[in-house]
Amino acid sequence: MAALLLGTIILAALPGMPILTSAQESVSQKEPPPDVPDAIQAPADLQVVVYAHGIGSQIYTCKSEPGGKFSWILKAPDAELHDRKDKVIGHHSVGPSWKLNDGSEVTGKAAAHVDSLDPDSVPWLLVNVVSHSGKGQLSDVTAIQRVRTHGGMPPSEGCDAAHANAETKSSYTADYYFFAPAK
Repeated sequence: MAALLLGTIILAALPGMPILTSAQESVSQKEPPPDVPDAIQAPADLQVVVYAHGIGSQIYTCKSEPGGKFSWILKAPDAELHDRKDKVIGHHSVGPSWKLNDGSEVTGKAAAHVDSLDPDSVPWLLVNVVSHSGKGQLSDVTAIQRVRTHGGMPPSEGCDAAHANAETKSSYTADYYFFAPAK
């Protein structure tokens, strides 16, 4: 045991050999923010605290607009949130809200958007959090980015007076980055 301890001390003391503290290790394991256009950039004083991959649907309702024209209007998202190991960690729904299995939940309001790189996909967003509930990973989150979207656009037809109030679901995926003040 003493030899093992001595070996550890000698190894740790070799010049030029990096010694990582647990704080340095946790910093290197943090999720980096995504590369996004300036319009949806999170404030510089925030850091990513949670990443989730959303898989689900965007739900649309056929509604009449002023002038009698009908269009598909977003009713709500409905998506499971997965971590990097594909484990379900929460749910994204009407609000829009994001609720994690740890009991923490945030509701947000879109602050900015840019078109998706895929023209057949919902826009990328910067969302400001407007309310919190529960304690957990989302407790301090103040901003969310939705990026790398695929799908989710409403149909281009099928919404008219004969289909008023009809609903349709459009499959989509997206990556969500949750930001909180840097500590």
